[in-house]
Amino acid sequence: MRALILLGLVGLAAQLVDGSLGMAYGVTSTTLLLAIGTNAAAASATVHLAEIGTTLASGISHWRFNNVDWKVVAKIGIPGAVGAFAGATFLSSLSTELAAPIMSIILLSLGIYILIRFTAYGLPKGNLGKPLRKRFLAPLGLVAGFVDATGGGGWGPVGTPAILASGRIPPRKVIGSIDASEFLVAIAASVGFLIGIGSENINFAWVGVLLLGGVIAAPIAAWLVRHIPPRILGSAVGGVIILTNVRTLLRSDWIDAPGNVQAIAYIVIAVIWVAAIVYSVREYRRDKENESVEAIEAELRQRAAEEGEKSPA
Repeated sequence: MRALILLGLVGLAAQLVDGSLGMAYGVTSTTLLLAIGTNAAAASATVHLAEIGTTLASGISHWRFNNVDWKVVAKIGIPGAVGAFAGATFLSSLSTELAAPIMSIILLSLGIYILIRFTAYGLPKGNLGKPLRKRFLAPLGLVAGFVDATGGGGWGPVGTPAILASGRIPPRKVIGSIDASEFLVAIAASVGFLIGIGSENINFAWVGVLLLGGVIAAPIAAWLVRHIPPRILGSAVGGVIILTNVRTLLRSDWIDAPGNVQAIAYIVIAVIWVAAIVYSVREYRRDKENESVEAIEAELRQRAAEEGEKSPA
């Protein structure tokens, strides 16, 4: 019972992060399942089955808050579903001993990307209003869907930053569109896993509690995306993913690092992680101060222009 409650809380927290950043539900949930000994294919299958419900709830919530661009959803979601089905069948064919370290490497790479991306750059805001073309979104969806299924997560970490970097639609609509299109990816990946490993290898109680936690968090996250600082949250989540998957790799048969080496690695990661969060907080405050100064200057210019119009010629 305790494990189920913890998984429910993980599902809630992961969906809060995912709905606010447009990424990390699958990465966070799969990382935990691997840490407690679930085999790679079953972990990814469990998460994707839960995501059918969480992504549906998240997509509806984002739609209600006007955070979804349905043209983007169509152009990226269908190729994403194709990639996810291919990735699920590929992962299902790998042995457990080989699949777990491979998944941890993918998750670790995504965690490093999230940490660097949000700590160093935040969210781009240029080029708003320009259309996103199918020749860009279709290959992106195909790759992101494949990575998502083989890594137990990756749709958001691959898709969200790429669309954000284009700066062509507002960040809240990028996040809402990625979350809505992930529903198609979750269905396709789940079908692939059910064909590849069968339902007997999946713990449906775990699916249920992850789903429940995610559904509860979905509308809250859709509201938070307008208020929470994504830069700070991205740095925090990236560190968790890195630390957990480094732990998995160091304890795997591939490396089997001695205890003192593991301790040193954890300390180094923790120091870098704390520094990243501190830097993100500082840069976020600086950006807010600059925005306030620019707003005041714009208001003063507007007042000066209005007074000039009122003055006699």
